[in-house]
Amino acid sequence: MRAVVITRGGGPEVLEAQDVEDPAPLGEGEVLLQVAAAGVNRADTLQRHGRHPPPAGASPYPGLECSGTILALGPNVPSRWSVGDKVCAVLSGGGYAEKVVVPAGQLLPVPEGVSLTDAAGLPEVACTVWSTVFMISHLSPGESFLIHGGSSGIGTFAIQIAKHLGIKVFVTAEKLAACKDLGADVCINYKTEDFVERVKQETNGKGVDVILDNIGGSYLQRNLNSLGVDGRLFIIGFQGGAVAEVNLQAVLARRLTIQAAGLRGRSPANKAQIVSEVEKNVWPAVTAGKVKPVIYKTFPLSEAAEAHRLMEASTHIGKILLLP
Repeated sequence: MRAVVITRGGGPEVLEAQDVEDPAPLGEGEVLLQVAAAGVNRADTLQRHGRHPPPAGASPYPGLECSGTILALGPNVPSRWSVGDKVCAVLSGGGYAEKVVVPAGQLLPVPEGVSLTDAAGLPEVACTVWSTVFMISHLSPGESFLIHGGSSGIGTFAIQIAKHLGIKVFVTAEKLAACKDLGADVCINYKTEDFVERVKQETNGKGVDVILDNIGGSYLQRNLNSLGVDGRLFIIGFQGGAVAEVNLQAVLARRLTIQAAGLRGRSPANKAQIVSEVEKNVWPAVTAGKVKPVIYKTFPLSEAAEAHRLMEASTHIGKILLLP
């Protein structure tokens, strides 16, 4: 099969589409997919630099989500799945390829009304957002929610699902019109405005209930200053570094919670639990057209380097996909 190989650590040019061995024979509860499209995620660019290695036993090729067709079933796959089914999946790796093996617990049916290609842009964002601010931070209808990076793949999904659930949405971004079109209530240009000040203005000095943060260190103190009483900060990335000096007074005074998690390193059982919750809670909103995948651009597998250049330039809105 063809797959994108990271030939060495470095810039986008180290990505090469090559002929490689087909995936190993299927183990217990595993499924073989013919990949229709794979989502490009910022974690893939970190893996390319050698900073986000695949978990033990995972494919060496990048790609944390895909859509496709079931080609074969391993032993003891649940009876709901059959050869020929159109599915999307969250992966530990290997999405940048023509075929990939995935545990059946990480499969989702392609939602009605969504194309097989576009479905590749849903699993990672849906599982990330649902497993963090909803399953752990318990973001609830009537609360307020600040999303950093509102025009990213994560951001465009988070705006839509939060609005659908009756939550007031604040975003920081540069591409504010796109965020507003998706339903964001308060759009803050992080380059020209102080988001702490805007949050305070818009909440009568109270602050927001939950923040989803992909920046980390450089935003930590400002995030804490933007939260209201019993506020929850959920960190999913460190684009602004992993180290910060912080005044903890606010944490004690306002009973704040700081949480952090990723998706890739979780156990298959844990991922299966998240996928099940996503199918139950998110998929009906997608089928109803209330939450849509936002696809910015697709590239052939052979142009994975170009896809990474676009991702790292951050000029896109929503998701970037690779097509085998």
